[in-house]
Amino acid sequence: MSGAVDLSALKQPAVAADVPGDHAVTEANFEERVLRRSTQVPVVVALYSQRSPGSIELVKLLEKLAGQGGGDWDLATIEAEANMRIAQAFGVQGIPTVVAVAAGQPLADFTGNQPEEQVTQWIAAVVDAVRGKLPGVGAEAATEPEVSEDPRFVAAEEALERGEFDAAIAAYQAIVTAEPNNAEAKAALRQVQFLSRVQDLDPAAVAKSDADPADLNAAIAAADLEMFNQQPEAAFDRLIAQVKRTAGDDRTQARTHLLELFELFDPAEPIVVAARRKLAAALY
Repeated sequence: MSGAVDLSALKQPAVAADVPGDHAVTEANFEERVLRRSTQVPVVVALYSQRSPGSIELVKLLEKLAGQGGGDWDLATIEAEANMRIAQAFGVQGIPTVVAVAAGQPLADFTGNQPEEQVTQWIAAVVDAVRGKLPGVGAEAATEPEVSEDPRFVAAEEALERGEFDAAIAAYQAIVTAEPNNAEAKAALRQVQFLSRVQDLDPAAVAKSDADPADLNAAIAAADLEMFNQQPEAAFDRLIAQVKRTAGDDRTQARTHLLELFELFDPAEPIVVAARRKLAAALY
């Protein structure tokens, strides 16, 4: 979609009007109900208006489908006019707008009312796209006896929910140390390390880097901020530019940081594939 979820802008939520419904989300609980929840299952975010009967009908349809979803996805309904910063962050061009968020990033979207069959197919495609990548997808579909949750992951997730990033990192690192091939723990560790790193980013990091393109540290900080603001292509391009213009240890530092950002995505993600090609051209 044309916009991006600006996490830094929503980090300190403003007080918004109450929106009725079990799936209602405002700026006050956006991070918990959408961003954090989307690390477990995709969250379908529906932005609607009380002045648009059509958008309210779509919300009711999504609420019905959420109840039939078996826990493979979650729903967040957001009244756009009462939560303008969220609407602006998503780059909303029309009402209703529906965006699927997975692992904190927009995955797919559509605007306007759609027939129930098409909405059902769209949600199924979203769930299929993240199956095997998010731990909560398909968790209730198994016919075999439920396996108890790994207490190590539970401890890590609880620490993350409390905002205790160091504790969450330590918990995931302990799993990776004990099980070097545990892909779920490795992916979670990378995500939490990134989230921890960006908590205190300077909101002016991008402007500072643009003002002094030769400053490698400023470029790295700016790339992290762009990634935090759901602008991965801009972050990749900024670091690839540093790889082009630097040499020696500086080039190694820029390349290493870029590769760390790549690891936040599926390797087959088109934007990562394209960026890797650009990196190869910059290196050789």
